[in-house]
Amino acid sequence: MGTGQRRDERARAIPPRVAALAAALCILLAACMTFLTITITPATADGTGGCTATKGALVAVDFGPFGGPVEEGCDLTPTTGYDLLHDAGFSTAGTQHDGPAFICRIGYGSFDSGTQYPTSDKESCVLTPPATAYWSYWIASPGQSDWTYSPYGAMDRKLKDGDVDAWVYGGTDVQGSTGKPAFTPDDVRGGHPSGPGSGEPTGAPGKVDTKAAATWLTGQLTDGERIVDDGATTPDYSLTADTAFALAAANGKSATLDKVTDYLAAHTADFAYPNGTDQAPDAIAVARLALLAETTGRDPRAFGGHDLLAALTGNVCAAGPESGEATPGCTAKGDFRASSYAEGQALAVLALLRAGVTPPAATVDRLTQLQCKDGSFTSILIRPGEYCDPDPATTGLIALVLHRAGGHEDAVTAARTYLGGAQRADGAFPGYTGSTTGSVNATAYAAQALAALGDTTRTAAAVGWLSRQQLDGGGFGFEEGATDPAVYATSPAVLAGTGTSLVTLTTKSTEPTSPPTSPSGTPTTPAPAPGAGPDLKKGVAYLTKAANLKQGQYYGDGTGSGRADFGLTIDGAYALAATGLDNAKLRGIVDFLDHRGKDGAGRTVDDWANVGTSYAAAGSIGKTALLAEAVGRDPRHFTGHDLIAALDQAVCAKASTGADRSCAAAGAYTYAPSVFAQSLAVMAQLRAGDSTSAQRPIAYLESLQESSGAWPSLIPSTKDSDVDSTAIAAMALDLAGGARADKAVDKALSWLASRQLADGGFPGTAGDSVNSAALAVQGLSLDAPKYAKQLAKARKFLASQQNGDGGFVVAKGSDDRRSDLRASTQAVGGATGISFGTLERSLTGTSPQPTPSPTGSAPDIVTTGDTAGTGDTGSTGGAGASGGGGILAATGVQAGALAAIAVLLTLAGWRTVVVARRRTGTGGGR
Repeated sequence: MGTGQRRDERARAIPPRVAALAAALCILLAACMTFLTITITPATADGTGGCTATKGALVAVDFGPFGGPVEEGCDLTPTTGYDLLHDAGFSTAGTQHDGPAFICRIGYGSFDSGTQYPTSDKESCVLTPPATAYWSYWIASPGQSDWTYSPYGAMDRKLKDGDVDAWVYGGTDVQGSTGKPAFTPDDVRGGHPSGPGSGEPTGAPGKVDTKAAATWLTGQLTDGERIVDDGATTPDYSLTADTAFALAAANGKSATLDKVTDYLAAHTADFAYPNGTDQAPDAIAVARLALLAETTGRDPRAFGGHDLLAALTGNVCAAGPESGEATPGCTAKGDFRASSYAEGQALAVLALLRAGVTPPAATVDRLTQLQCKDGSFTSILIRPGEYCDPDPATTGLIALVLHRAGGHEDAVTAARTYLGGAQRADGAFPGYTGSTTGSVNATAYAAQALAALGDTTRTAAAVGWLSRQQLDGGGFGFEEGATDPAVYATSPAVLAGTGTSLVTLTTKSTEPTSPPTSPSGTPTTPAPAPGAGPDLKKGVAYLTKAANLKQGQYYGDGTGSGRADFGLTIDGAYALAATGLDNAKLRGIVDFLDHRGKDGAGRTVDDWANVGTSYAAAGSIGKTALLAEAVGRDPRHFTGHDLIAALDQAVCAKASTGADRSCAAAGAYTYAPSVFAQSLAVMAQLRAGDSTSAQRPIAYLESLQESSGAWPSLIPSTKDSDVDSTAIAAMALDLAGGARADKAVDKALSWLASRQLADGGFPGTAGDSVNSAALAVQGLSLDAPKYAKQLAKARKFLASQQNGDGGFVVAKGSDDRRSDLRASTQAVGGATGISFGTLERSLTGTSPQPTPSPTGSAPDIVTTGDTAGTGDTGSTGGAGASGGGGILAATGVQAGALAAIAVLLTLAGWRTVVVARRRTGTGGGR
């Protein structure tokens, strides 16, 4: 199921129901001394009568914390969230560190003479503001009645008619589930109808050529029985099952379908029990096989020698981690073990229902717990209370299953309402929140659900849109405009085109079908050659190609401004050092940093780390020092500074107070409010032999470990449990040594192993995250013999997420299958299993790299103090730079969708972060 990968101006008061709610809250808390009315005041830049709930995009900015109203504006021709703010009459200011993309201040002409808030006496806007006091960015798509924390920054959010944005000053929690606007998207819309009833789709009807699609699918079968991905030698059982569903839907009973079904039956153990029949089965695989048996008239209790129904009912989680015992494969009570995704949970429930078996009540209840406030369903098996990210494809599937189960009419009705609001005028559905691109997978599942619920007009529009996406050969690509067909997208399109779904599919009638495919999806480019892990040679080639590594010296920040992303650049250097496959390019990066080369905007690494200033960022300093140590250079004489002395001076004696936010706690480092930053600085000090000065930071890092063995993302602790942060903290304490540290590392590795998903991946903010899996490999490699099995699975997972160009996607299941630089740097280096604490690569035998000839529009880099030159020109944009991987939502700065908090903080060099929980993304920088 794609997850993926992860939008009139009117003067009026907020509707009475909001005021009543505020008053009720005041009474309930018995703490409100004064009643506060929030007034939304219109901006005037784009006309007061032009925008409506379905025409143009709306934005509201809450100046309440500064004694002002909620100002509103619109843009009749919306482009990006950043432009919407300015076209609506607002002014913004960025940070000195991150540039204009990170929105640090906002002003509006009619409020306080246009003064931008927060004022300089409250926030200097030199560094990234803290997660407790910043402009957070919230979005709502047409028809959505609740806000979603934006997975994009303002510059990368692409708007469409009917979108609504909001900016609120304050803080959010790690999952972006607190700090929402005090008003709703409908308040901003001003009561204009925007749900499904406000305007039905106008896309032309059409008919999917299901016979042509089935013919194309048949042509993808190896030996007429199985799907083998391009470049692979082993079968993809999930896609093989999906193909069988599509063939059943298009052709009914046939010799080809029988052959495919026979093949899957013969390989049931391989597919359903990847870890051995003595271990819990893969619930998604078991459900697929059971549904195939039911579709083709076979017995799911005796399919391939296995009782698939007993395998499902016998592996239902009695409790989740809250029970105090980590049960592998269990996120919460009612999960089918190792489902990992809502898709697997839904398919397992459906398989039991179709066999006449009443599913355990907790398994169906679990599906309802995945419903978001706007009626949608999220694609990941989140725990109750976690951030709920709407996913149209998953919403379609779960609506189908709950409709079949009965007794959940309210949930089904809410899902139908959401789908109506999410559908574009041409009939298409986007693949994920914030996307404006039509997704074949999402549209197919939504069409199946709408058909089952009797919404013929919307179904016809969706199928009509699908018909126009069908390629000449009969197959379908992932999204509109795609030119390469994929089994993953074609199978559900066939089901939608035949008017059936997995709920009703059977070869005994003309009701063909195809189940939702697994969240993995197939890359849009050929997969790498098979092996124990990713193709590191191809990965390095992707990281070092000219379009990505500007002038062989740095990675851009993805904004096209010529600015370098120094944190990402060092990540690339780490990856090259870990593999040793291109020491010449590694030398080019190291020299550029060491000699303080200037990027296209005239900035050097000093502008990122702020060494010697009152804003010295210890995480960035530590990261830079670690690179020097890894390549054999002296961190006490690197980038023109003594980086180790700078770290010594950055150790906090006590927590700062008031407006001073430099120190989170005693033993922390200045401006390093994340476990990732803390760990990098600790390792840099230890590797430099500065163990005495590192003792307080080590002790503080140890104190942050939770009873489960995990570490949180931020400092002070936010009490979340984060794979990325746990892995990096384990590396730091492994380097520190000692009985206490060793015990902490053992506990951390045990927790990491317990978080591994059935497919070998690990959960991160981006979903089934490449970044998290790579870091987990590095962490678990600290005790490789003990965790050999987990490491093998994780490396296999990473290999499965590598594209033909050598790069990696942000997360499995993302609709955006483009390679992402941030995910790729971590995947390439992480796959080696080498800890940052022990990483070494000699540059002996290399020489300074020549300055390439200018070929782009960016200015040449001037490298101070080095006549050999390591300049840079050229574009900084493109998929290679930003990869669609997401943005720090409040900042507009590219950082990979969905990246975990620690990911965002440290790989990209951020010292503080606006927290965004998003699958797409990913990746994310540290």
